[in-house]
Amino acid sequence: MVSPLVSIEGLSKVFAPNAPAAIQALTTEIKAGQVTGLVGPDGAGKTTLMRLMAALLEPTEGRIAVLGHDARSEATAIHDEIGYMPQRFGLYEDLSVMENLTLYADLRGVVGDERKATFERLLAFTDLARFTDRLAGALSGGMKQKLGLACAMLKSPKLLLLDEPSVGVDPISRRELWKMVYSLIDHGVGVVWSTAYLDEAENCAEVIVLNEGRVLFQGDPKAMTAGISGRVFQVHGAGADRRSLLARTLASPDIIDGVMQGEAIRLVTAEGAAEPTPQSIGASSVVINNVPPRFEDAFVAMLGGQPKRTLTAPGRQPERHDGHAPVEAKSLTRRFGDFTAADHITFEIARGEIFGLLGPNGAGKSTTFKMMCGLLRPTEGAALVDGLDLYMAPSAARARLGYMAQKFSLYGDLSVAQNLDFFAGAYGLSGAKRREAVARVIDAFDLKAKLHQNAGGLPLGFKQRLALSCAIMHEPPVLFLDEPTSGVDPLTRREFWGYINAMVGRGVTIMVTTHFMDEAEYCDRVGLIYRGKCIAIDTPEALQASVKSKELPHPTLEDAFIALVEAHDLRQQQAAA
Repeated sequence: MVSPLVSIEGLSKVFAPNAPAAIQALTTEIKAGQVTGLVGPDGAGKTTLMRLMAALLEPTEGRIAVLGHDARSEATAIHDEIGYMPQRFGLYEDLSVMENLTLYADLRGVVGDERKATFERLLAFTDLARFTDRLAGALSGGMKQKLGLACAMLKSPKLLLLDEPSVGVDPISRRELWKMVYSLIDHGVGVVWSTAYLDEAENCAEVIVLNEGRVLFQGDPKAMTAGISGRVFQVHGAGADRRSLLARTLASPDIIDGVMQGEAIRLVTAEGAAEPTPQSIGASSVVINNVPPRFEDAFVAMLGGQPKRTLTAPGRQPERHDGHAPVEAKSLTRRFGDFTAADHITFEIARGEIFGLLGPNGAGKSTTFKMMCGLLRPTEGAALVDGLDLYMAPSAARARLGYMAQKFSLYGDLSVAQNLDFFAGAYGLSGAKRREAVARVIDAFDLKAKLHQNAGGLPLGFKQRLALSCAIMHEPPVLFLDEPTSGVDPLTRREFWGYINAMVGRGVTIMVTTHFMDEAEYCDRVGLIYRGKCIAIDTPEALQASVKSKELPHPTLEDAFIALVEAHDLRQQQAAA
């Protein structure tokens, strides 16, 4: 019998005397020669457990042994034999790829001929040999993660700890990361992979589901998913009413989870509840089909379902301007010297539509998004909001849009109330209008209990609420969201999209970027940006149908994303031949 890589008995970790335990009475094992997935909502204890296994934290109670070494008394021996890739990019952005590798080799004692051979192996393994002189800060998200993985593997570890390595990484780069990890498994390395992408949990041989520091489930993810077989349904035919139908359906105690899935609604029923019917959900014209469950369905069900807090649509009905689209990109082009990041990109977004902007890291998606928000001046073309050119009439155009940045961009040292008051003033609100706007978003986003807490110390879900409330303080008819749920657990994402759907129901137009392909299915249409061009625009269902084949009879949106990119590359190669 093979000994486990990690043995944990009665493990607890408390960071402050009166604080709740981050890890509570945990007993488990991590096996060799497989990928073990670590999943759970924000604050479940995933990163704390990772750091305890890496011997970077000392247990409050209990015992943890890693590769036969006690984490309390033999931390140095553990450090010598494991690889650890932290959740946040831990490399030096002002150093090149090779300089980062050299620094970490110095720290890990990899010298001489061993260093040269290791560098050659890792650069080939990660396909970074072409980029050794490039600054780490100039790498795409996927390449940064590959470099982080290379640095974690310098000592050929027996155990590799990866804390959310694919956050903010596009589907193509995620698949490449998984291929690399599987090749390590073939060489006997054990991997622990913490993730917020629950489709990734299905790639693991075993998953550990954590909540509030306790293990809710450990075992084969397929077994966990099978536990809710017969309780997952798709509702088709609701049309334009599907978002309001979803909100009404979620109010029923028989429905514990529900999300948009393209033109359909995906529902999960409570254990023992009757199957939903068109009559029971109050929509006689729809068709309801039982469908196979996904791991995410089982995960949300295990946590008791998504929150049932009543969601409100903050703000008044936006003004309507007939005769033009609320958002237009007209031949948007941006060049940086000889490099064209965005090349004559054109699209329109209808009023009350959610439009997803997708693309691999480094494809031009962020450049396009920044031009649409007025944060980057185009070299050619125009970005219009409600018919107003963002660069010809910037003040008037920006007054009609709200913007939520990818990274938390509020003031961490100011309280929630101070942030709200500051942004109300920044948007030109004063007097009674200012007080009314602040009161409106406090009520809509349930922020009253957090008003005197500093924004930097908020839980991630509340940070999102605050950032979104500041973005819509002035009731804009157009809202731009840049990867608003990156690294966020499914329960928090569902709550966030409840707000979004409520605003769309009041006529707000939304453009969103995301790397979650299931989240892209919440959109009415998506545009795929690749190599600076918009290579496809359509509904999620139409894009999936466009790549259907004998080899891929039921493509996911991720399958469509990758197939469309590969088809574009093939056409370019054929044209160049």
